[in-house]
Amino acid sequence: MMQFRRSAFVPHDLKAPLSGRASGPLSGLTVAVKDMYDIAGERVSGGSPAWLAAQGPAAAHSAVVDRILQAGGTIIGKTVCDEFFYSVTGMNAHYGTPVNPRTPGRIPGGSSAGSAAACGAGACDLAIGSDTAGSVRVPAAFCGLYGLRVTHGRIDLRGAMAMAPSFDAGGWFAATPGLFARVGSVLLDERAAVQGSVSKLAWLGDAFGRADARIGELARGFLAQAAAILPAMTEVSAAGEEIDAWREAMRVKQAAEVWQTFGAFVRQHGDQLGPGIAERMRVASEISADDLRKAEPTLVRVRKRMEVLTAQGTLLVLPTCASMAPLTTASATDLDRYRIDTMRLVCMASISGLPQMTIPFATLEGAPVGLSFIGWRGSDEVLLDLALRLARHLT
Repeated sequence: MMQFRRSAFVPHDLKAPLSGRASGPLSGLTVAVKDMYDIAGERVSGGSPAWLAAQGPAAAHSAVVDRILQAGGTIIGKTVCDEFFYSVTGMNAHYGTPVNPRTPGRIPGGSSAGSAAACGAGACDLAIGSDTAGSVRVPAAFCGLYGLRVTHGRIDLRGAMAMAPSFDAGGWFAATPGLFARVGSVLLDERAAVQGSVSKLAWLGDAFGRADARIGELARGFLAQAAAILPAMTEVSAAGEEIDAWREAMRVKQAAEVWQTFGAFVRQHGDQLGPGIAERMRVASEISADDLRKAEPTLVRVRKRMEVLTAQGTLLVLPTCASMAPLTTASATDLDRYRIDTMRLVCMASISGLPQMTIPFATLEGAPVGLSFIGWRGSDEVLLDLALRLARHLT
């Protein structure tokens, strides 16, 4: 287990834990932070040694780190992430792949891989990530954790590296629902909360249709066990046959923004990028204004459709990922297929900016799989409360 824990943290880790206030909602709890959030006196890598070498020490804490410390949390270290956050595998060519503590032969998922691995291995009580295209949701599911991608804008990302700002959102991990829910009062902007009771649960048939059928079977069984605390469930289709158009529109917009964020740096240091990331950056550099113009109508349709589906009181239920985590030895072809399958599911919340929570509800062949709930805009606290209520039905 010690090996698992060490693999989650960057080589340029904190020399000593950073203690927070003596009292607060996170008092006595340890927190690991994705290596993209500024910590005063430290440099961030964003998964890239070249980027790290070009940075000076941060003058101040990021808003997220400051809130954690003010709430009494102790930050114990900085965690490995995919290079420039541009993958959902968690495999970093420079810093290594954090070991998935639940299934060591399988990938941890990314890009917040180290945060999920550290939390899953018990190296910390809580872990902070970020989620642009599944970067909290996917590793939470693969490492058997609770994870939340918040409503876009509800976590203050000042002092955090950007990737694709239209989609970037904060998020966190926990192994237990009580600790998971506790973070909400610390990090969420309470002014943007939209409370309400859950009056409708909608099963996304097209999402489950894109996933391993066994996940759907397990999900129906779990929801049947929890039926006493849930409203009646209906079945709907979110994207239907247009799901690949949704995925492609997000890919184009995300890539364009990634290049806007990192392009100048990559032009100078592209020869220092790891395999896979270098290729994705090359593709990102080729996105044209015409490509963006063609993608925009689809993105608008997605946002409108998702807002309709998540009218206040309605939660959407879907598989977090289409399958269990791929093996660490999977071929490049298999990993590319996994990325496409994953993007079909995660693009819904990413494009719309809606909150999505994943819970560790089952295993397949010994590997964790996650069940997700997408809520209405600002319903993050409702999702956290649901995690607490559903916990008694988890086996």
